[in-house]
Amino acid sequence: MPRESRSQRVEAIVLKHSDFGEADRLITLYCREQGKVRALAKGARKPGSRKGGHLEPFSRASLLLGTGRDLQVVTQAEAINTHFALSENLVALGYASYVAELLDKFSADHDENRGLYRLLRDTLDRLARGDALQLAVRFFEVRLLELAGFRPELQNCSNCRKTIEPEAQYFSFEQGGVLCPDCGRTHREAHSITMAALKMLRHLQRSSYEDARRAKFNAATHGEVEKLMNQYLTYLLERSLNTPRFLRRVRRAVDS
Repeated sequence: MPRESRSQRVEAIVLKHSDFGEADRLITLYCREQGKVRALAKGARKPGSRKGGHLEPFSRASLLLGTGRDLQVVTQAEAINTHFALSENLVALGYASYVAELLDKFSADHDENRGLYRLLRDTLDRLARGDALQLAVRFFEVRLLELAGFRPELQNCSNCRKTIEPEAQYFSFEQGGVLCPDCGRTHREAHSITMAALKMLRHLQRSSYEDARRAKFNAATHGEVEKLMNQYLTYLLERSLNTPRFLRRVRRAVDS
C-alpha cells in the first residue's frame, strides 16, 4: 500500500488470528487488493466488540485498513460470508484449516495475487456448502501450485522429455513432475505413481472445477493423490505442515 495513503478499503479472508496484548488480536489476512497482510484489530477481544465477530478464521469481510506504526490496523469490519457451516462439520473445518495454512505458507507479505484470492474464496465456499470435500481440496492444491509458480509436469518425463505412456510411472519432487519408468528407476528419491493417480492429477490440472466434479475416482486413488500431494507440498515448503495431522485425527474420530 502506498505510504501516503492513510487507509484502504479491502476485501479479505481471515487465515488465522492470535491474541495480542490484553484485548487486541493479531490477524493474518489474505486480501484481494494486497495479498497477505498482518493487521491489528484493536479491542477485538473485548465483550461487545463490533469487530470481533466479523474477523473469525475463514470469514470473508469488507475491511478498512489504516496505517499503524508497525502494522496496518483494522478500523472497520463487516462480514460478507462467515462460513458458519464449517463449524458444524469437523472434517470440513479441518480441510479449511489445511487450505488456509497452505496459502499462508506459500504467500509472501503484500504480494497481490487475485487468482489466489479467488481460489481461496471459492474453495472455502465449496467446503462450507458440503461439496465433495476431498475433490475440492485436491483441486485447490493443484491450482495453488500453478498460481504459485510450481506447476508440475504431468505429460512428459521431467528428465528425458519422453511422452508418458499409459502405465505406472514415477513422480520426482526434485524434478517437479512425472518420470518415465527408465528415468524413475535411476532417481532414488522418485515415488511410484499409478496411472489412475496420474490421470486424476492431469484432470484436475486441465479442467474447471465444474468439469473436475464430473469425473469419478475411487477412494484408493484419492488416498494416493492426497499422500503424494502432501509430501510434494512439504518438500517445496521445506517444512512440515501442522494441519494434516489434525485432519487425520478428525477423520479417524468421525469414521470410528
